[in-house]
Amino acid sequence: MKRRMKTLDITYAAMFVALMAIGANITSWAPFLEVAGIPLSMQPFFCILAGILLGSRLGAISMFVYLLVGVAGAPVFAQFGSGMGAVLGGSGGFILSYIVTAFVVGLIVERNEKPGLATFMTASFVGIILIYVIGTTYMWFIVNNVAEGNMSYKAAWGIMAWFSVKDLVFTVICAMIAPRLYYTLNKTTNISHTRRVA
Repeated sequence: MKRRMKTLDITYAAMFVALMAIGANITSWAPFLEVAGIPLSMQPFFCILAGILLGSRLGAISMFVYLLVGVAGAPVFAQFGSGMGAVLGGSGGFILSYIVTAFVVGLIVERNEKPGLATFMTASFVGIILIYVIGTTYMWFIVNNVAEGNMSYKAAWGIMAWFSVKDLVFTVICAMIAPRLYYTLNKTTNISHTRRVA
């Protein structure tokens, strides 16, 4: 049983690493998903879903593996980027935020024995808030202290406001489909969510 659980863990984690890579560059395969010049990245959606379905520990591990794969040189970041340069750049905070977000989202779900729509909605919105706070603050810091630019914190949030609408829509969709996916996954694996990630 332990061997089977480890195999499932690896499979689920690898699946979300792949989904994150696809989500980062989805407009490369589907250009019609770019609205007003803004690419509709699916990364926040998949990150939050990883926390919900995999739990805090495995969800965070899958996001950490995604980070390592990109740092190692695989073109899995946005615009097929890779390496430490992408992490240390302006958008690097979002990559780092995915680890924290998946963990916190998973923790919120795990605290409820039988989570319902309200729990998934709360977890999803806490997740998207974390992604934006960490990512935007990091971007503002890099621009002003590394790139030697001059951007106010308000201006940084103004830039991210263009992306927030699509991410809020995806967050609601994520919360709506999460209950069915969550309970179907638990049923097919025949083990409880808490035990599976412990």
